[in-house]
Amino acid sequence: MQKADYDLCVIGGGINGAGVARDAAGRGLSVLLVDAGDLAGVTSSASSKMLHGGLRYLENIADFPLVREGLRERKTIMEIAPHISRQMDFVLPQNADEAQRPAWMIRTGLFLYDMLAGRKKLSSSRAVGLQDNKYGAPLKDIFETAFLYTDGQVDDARLVVLNVISAAQNGADVRTYTACTGMRSDNGIWTLQMHNQISGQSYEVSAKTIVNAAGPSVTQLLSLLDGGMPSDAPAIRQVKGSHIIIERLYEGDHGYLFQNPDGRVIFLWPYEQKYTLVGTTDEDYEGDPRAAMISEAEMEYLCEAMNAVCKKQITREDVHFSFSGVRPLIDSGQGKASKVSRRHLLHEHHGVGGAKIISVYGGKLTTYRAIAEEVVDKITKRRKGWTAHETLPGGDIDDGDFHSFLLRKEAQYSFIPRALIKRYAKAYGTAMDAFLEKAETVQDLGSHLGDDLYEAEVQYLLQHEFARTAEDILWRRSKLGLHVRDDTVQALKSMLASPHNDGGV
Repeated sequence: MQKADYDLCVIGGGINGAGVARDAAGRGLSVLLVDAGDLAGVTSSASSKMLHGGLRYLENIADFPLVREGLRERKTIMEIAPHISRQMDFVLPQNADEAQRPAWMIRTGLFLYDMLAGRKKLSSSRAVGLQDNKYGAPLKDIFETAFLYTDGQVDDARLVVLNVISAAQNGADVRTYTACTGMRSDNGIWTLQMHNQISGQSYEVSAKTIVNAAGPSVTQLLSLLDGGMPSDAPAIRQVKGSHIIIERLYEGDHGYLFQNPDGRVIFLWPYEQKYTLVGTTDEDYEGDPRAAMISEAEMEYLCEAMNAVCKKQITREDVHFSFSGVRPLIDSGQGKASKVSRRHLLHEHHGVGGAKIISVYGGKLTTYRAIAEEVVDKITKRRKGWTAHETLPGGDIDDGDFHSFLLRKEAQYSFIPRALIKRYAKAYGTAMDAFLEKAETVQDLGSHLGDDLYEAEVQYLLQHEFARTAEDILWRRSKLGLHVRDDTVQALKSMLASPHNDGGV
């Protein structure tokens, strides 16, 4: 009988694929993870970057389990990745507008949210005033009171990358910019055609099981099966969510959640020091998920939502940057895109000889780890799920106390500007020592490409974090793309193109 190259091939380097690869590799399976582009290259780098149960989902009693799971996973992620996650207070202003949910409903919802979270480190919700304090400062004088509750925030793309690093540390073979172009099964084994997008090389690999974690391309990948699209494959509804980034509107580390007249909620919160992030929309989408961009209607919608509640009025000219992600939700036939459930579904299909492919539909960023554990449980009985109790790379911070960790690193690397040390600490955690510990001066970090981007960090990203391009580095391994000048971008591109550059994976 043919022997497979791998126990498992995971197709899709977004959050679900990364989570599956990590869990499976840690349970002793031989794993291949491939993606046609970069890690977190589509939806998983374009999320709202929140760790939450979904407060608005409490309006549907059927979604209570989804909220409970999200709140449990919120706590877990903040414990295993204390460097890239943090808690954030959200202000939910309330007025007498008939379009808004009544105050008693908000109080009840927040009470349930607290109860479903169970024992936790985060603060319980409470009522707060808006007069003469930081909470009311950016708001119009149309709100009578407000409620304060706490949720989590995370660097979504780095969450993906850290899961993949952990998978590789446990033996997984990771190949980015590698597209799967065909799948056939025989005698219980899958043979997959692969195409390296950079070298142009095509080749075959074999695996006992495939996990289709292609996100919004989940059905497109199934169409590559030698038997064609399975007749029982669930239908998906591609829903685009867009965000805008504007100059920072207010002081403080808290965010806001507003009730829009159409029943949706809009949030804003501080982002990347000098910006405010505003989102999100829900718009049906057709086309290539990698090409998703904010529409004129979405831009107008977010600007109008902001102008209805904030003193500072904005137009599209005030938008510094925007991004859009396409969510592959299960098509339940519901009308509005915002009403489509965020619950996930695992679909199994068997090829010739019983070869199995598991496709992941739907889901949320916050619940990725639980989804991954459920997938791997269907594949192997080796070792129970382990990912809830072991920190992600760089997350082994004493007691998860990031503030104390940062102070220690500022003292250890006192020759490096404090703002830069903070950025390193928030991105890499304890892994920052991998490219800093031998340095005694800033000059030891190698060439300065501009805007506090040094050669040592770039080489680390190329050699250990699967980065290949300037965009990988500036937009997914970091958010430096929001901050650096054009000449820094060109210096980075020149470094990557240099024949003397020995980085890469």
